[in-house]
Amino acid sequence: MRLSGPQAGDILAQLVRGALPAPRQASLRLLRAPDGEVFDQALVLWFPAPASFTGEDCVELHLHGGAAVIDGAISAIEDAGGILAQAGEFTRRAFENDKLDLTEAEGLADLIEAETEGQRKQALAQMSGSLKLLYEGWREALIAVLASIEGEIDFPDEADVPDALSHRAYEPVSGLLASIEEHLADGRRGERVRNGFSIALIGAPNAGKSSLLNRLAGREAAIVTDIPGTTRDIVEVRLTMAGFPVVISDTAGLREAVDAIEAEGVRRALDRAEHADLRIGVADARSEAELLDLKGRLLDGDLLVLNKRDLVPDQEGGAGYRVSASTGAGIEALEARIEAIVRERLGARELPALSRARHRRAVEAAQSALVRCRERLADAPELAGEDARLAVRALESLTGRVDVEDILDRVFSQFCIGK
Repeated sequence: MRLSGPQAGDILAQLVRGALPAPRQASLRLLRAPDGEVFDQALVLWFPAPASFTGEDCVELHLHGGAAVIDGAISAIEDAGGILAQAGEFTRRAFENDKLDLTEAEGLADLIEAETEGQRKQALAQMSGSLKLLYEGWREALIAVLASIEGEIDFPDEADVPDALSHRAYEPVSGLLASIEEHLADGRRGERVRNGFSIALIGAPNAGKSSLLNRLAGREAAIVTDIPGTTRDIVEVRLTMAGFPVVISDTAGLREAVDAIEAEGVRRALDRAEHADLRIGVADARSEAELLDLKGRLLDGDLLVLNKRDLVPDQEGGAGYRVSASTGAGIEALEARIEAIVRERLGARELPALSRARHRRAVEAAQSALVRCRERLADAPELAGEDARLAVRALESLTGRVDVEDILDRVFSQFCIGK
């Protein structure tokens, strides 16, 4: 249990009924309620400001985990003047005391929620400052560009300020734009690592999409019958593949709908397929019509699966992966290919990845401002300077340098209580 704030040391002194332990050294102490009754024997640690997680005076109580002990500790602390923390309050105080910036705080939140190896690695890198270093580098370069532009605006007649000094900003601005564009052109890798790589199974009714989903999931996630149109809504399964989160969606069979409910299912299936990171077309290996229909719906890099190979055992070669979702034949090769695609698209790159939609929006805003800045350098340095300032502000919103109270509220509300 953690306490943070100017009264943390006083509250600890009341709990232990004595002198505080040496800073940053664990000490075994009896903890007492206001009436003097001992409610636990625990390790306590004392972190005087500013050498603490929040930058304030902090206390840690390593309690035994029983509900009665926890309740006793909360009651004793509240009686001594403490109040319960809100979600993310400790991390927010750390942010406000310059112990970490907003991207590092978001990395910590992602690390708490990480379920896969890929998510853990990305969150840990972000919490350690990978995005902060990148964004701060861009910001410093932009400030140098802004100084060049304003030099011409403020001192146009000074002998020591070269004529058209702002024109010299063209190459630095172009270099910044190239770096930002490279950062944006990562296929939303960071967001996919954080939220899951989306795969949509599409195909005609009774092609075996639900059976394939169950086979990939290793459990009965979707209902399977011989009745066409059994799946009318989207059935999702979350898996871990190649160390990354993957969301596989079974969709309604693509055909002329027989009623309004099936029509809505087909619409949702098409929408999910359009926005998926990977589409897997599933056709009955015996149906040439289904195969032709899917070839018109799949994009480069998508996968074609010919199911029910057990019903045509002598058919070999041709396009796609030949599998039997009912017997499991061919599934291992298909899984290996899916994992290879996930690893290829989500694997580590040299640049740190944008992990949230707000990061991408801010970087895109900076990009747009810099494009305008570059266009105006030659004939409107005042406007170019304003665009450069807008780009700086967009980058500062990423790390929390500017007043972004609504963003802070959203970020820290996602934390668990007590973190």
